[in-house]
Amino acid sequence: MTARDTAPDPALPAASMTPAALRAAFFRSFPGVAPAIILAAIDQTIVATALPAIAGSLGVVDRIAWVVVAWLIAATIAAPVFGRLGDAFGRRRLLLAALLVQAAGAAVSAGAPAFGWLLLGRVLQGFGAGGLATLSMALIAEAVPPRERGRFQAWIVACFTTASCLGPLLGGWLTGGFGWRAVFWAMLPASTFAFALALRIPARPGSGGGFRLDLLGVLLFAGFVTPALLALQALQRLSPAALPGALALAAVAALALVLLLRQERRARDPLLPLPLLSEPTILRSNLLTGCAHGALVGLITFLPIWLQSVRGLTPAEAGLMLLPLSLGGGIGGLTAGRLMTSTGLGMPIAGVGLGLAAASLLAVAWLAPVLPTLWLGLLLALVSGGMGCSYPVSQITVQVAAGPARLGAAAGSVQFSRTLGAAIAATLLGALIFGTLAAGDPVVASLFARLVREGPRLLPMLGEAERAALRSGLTEAFRAAFGGAAVLALAACWLAWRVPVRRI
Repeated sequence: MTARDTAPDPALPAASMTPAALRAAFFRSFPGVAPAIILAAIDQTIVATALPAIAGSLGVVDRIAWVVVAWLIAATIAAPVFGRLGDAFGRRRLLLAALLVQAAGAAVSAGAPAFGWLLLGRVLQGFGAGGLATLSMALIAEAVPPRERGRFQAWIVACFTTASCLGPLLGGWLTGGFGWRAVFWAMLPASTFAFALALRIPARPGSGGGFRLDLLGVLLFAGFVTPALLALQALQRLSPAALPGALALAAVAALALVLLLRQERRARDPLLPLPLLSEPTILRSNLLTGCAHGALVGLITFLPIWLQSVRGLTPAEAGLMLLPLSLGGGIGGLTAGRLMTSTGLGMPIAGVGLGLAAASLLAVAWLAPVLPTLWLGLLLALVSGGMGCSYPVSQITVQVAAGPARLGAAAGSVQFSRTLGAAIAATLLGALIFGTLAAGDPVVASLFARLVREGPRLLPMLGEAERAALRSGLTEAFRAAFGGAAVLALAACWLAWRVPVRRI
């Protein structure tokens, strides 16, 4: 870490601020940052309910998953790129650029005459959204001192989790009423509104100083992220036929990672500042957030299937059961933020919350077959509430350890950890479900693989005996999945108590 990396930035806030100054900072920054983070969250999930209509319109049923994968890859690559550029050239300037890229992607997607154009639009949308998620966190850190960031970052977490859950509902309404292209057209006025509010954020200069973007590092990072995420997506299909391709992609990703690490050690302005990221506080905080976020996203991925196939809920009722996850995450983040501000404690709060989440997941794993729906919703709210406690804590702890000159790089590392953690956890939980089913009845395992690929619309097409067998098998398989999510939460809890920085 160089002197330039750690030198204090006179434009950043002092260690403490008066209540009046805090309120002024809030009204200057938060209204400009919140729409950007909401836009990034909705952009990721709004297409979920539009995918069948897109597949039918463009005739790409077998390739429709690329609409989601292209966005995910671009957003993952964008996180460190926008983080480093924001540190160098000013974070508000880069936030505005990310909004323009996201809006351009929405326009291309909305007017796409063919599937290739739609994929290009989704790549642009993902790249812009990855920048929005990273820079929003860094801009809050610019405006307020570490001790006071908890409540502000917690509001960002609440906005993000709520918008993520509302995205599919909004997408379904727009698709049903106006067609799938309306999903993308609707993003344009939202982007315009977010851009206008972002202009109100105070502009602060970046570090500059002859910064040169590590282009080779960006290419190698893309060469690592793209095959790694594609390999994980292939494994999620739960098909033995996908295994050779997934292993080949994993080998390409491993080679790119080796070359990337070599490049980053010798680059003048590395995309990934390895000495910074290898510090125990930052490394363990990022591993923690990857485990916690991964467990939560893994649950959200498979929970609707379980609710409809095992508990017999309708799609609308299954969607409502996701609301406790949204509300719990927001409440957990807000609670942790207030406690951080009042006590100065960081990781102990996350450790307690993650312990609560792990205990709740174990209760779900043990009692899920007999739990009334109301009690199941309450336990799911406790799970996401405990996980939500870790979000502002991990973000702020990494920012404090990174120092003021690397706020963007710090936020980018957290965002990347969450994305990769989500992909890995979804694959692991899917493997647990499929492995449990395969050990019992291979026919039921094959039915579940079809259910993952084709969605809950497959259920009415099955015979009563097949549905009963699937319901019985999934009851035990999801016990293993809930247990696996609990193990991830316990790992995150253990890491929280191992992070050296305990107070903010």
